[in-house]
Amino acid sequence: MPAASYAAIDPLPVGTDVDYQLGGAKAMPAHVGIVVRDRAAAPAARRYNVCYVNGFQTQEGEQGFWGRHQDLVLHDAAGQPVEDEAWNEFLLDLRTADKRVALAKIVGRWVRGCAEDGFDAVEFDNLDSFTRSDGLLKRKQAIAYATLLVKKAHGSGLAAGQKNLAGFDGTRVGYDFAVSEECGRYDECASYVAHYGRRVLAIEYRRQDFRSTCDQFGSRLAVVLRNRALSPGGVHRWC
Repeated sequence: MPAASYAAIDPLPVGTDVDYQLGGAKAMPAHVGIVVRDRAAAPAARRYNVCYVNGFQTQEGEQGFWGRHQDLVLHDAAGQPVEDEAWNEFLLDLRTADKRVALAKIVGRWVRGCAEDGFDAVEFDNLDSFTRSDGLLKRKQAIAYATLLVKKAHGSGLAAGQKNLAGFDGTRVGYDFAVSEECGRYDECASYVAHYGRRVLAIEYRRQDFRSTCDQFGSRLAVVLRNRALSPGGVHRWC
């Protein structure tokens, strides 16, 4: 069977607002031209749609799937899976080239699904998972795996978004834009702007950080204030 053909990659637009809707879809005002939704959700009509994919950790609710792929989940010396306790997610095992290829094959199927559903881009979450691995994962392994994921995105006609690891120039491995949660709170927005210019999506969860990010970057970046649960009925504010 011939490979599916995809349209040319559309770059993330600038000069418009973003909404971050991982907790559920909601109608948006006309000034919002970009929306990020989970890969299980439908893209929004007449918007630039970014598909959320948890590329470096397991997603809550997918225990059955990863139970069948335990060899690709990171385990400690005692044989216990290594967990990101803040989000009830387990880290994926990026330590060998074979495992990175196997994981990229799985995630690549999800990415193709995003493209087939009509998304324009994909956000790969948790590039910085190695910082939560108790030293079991290395930065160079994460970057090698990220390179594979970016190729999967581009091969499906999608722009690829770096998520986390402020200070890393993801354009070196082909990332097209960045998604930053709380760059205002942690004084990281400028580091993303240095590499991606205006193609940075800034999501803040505290009003004081939102105001600061708007003051410093609101004229250049898409900035949104959301509630941390990202519930559809929660807060949605723009600069």
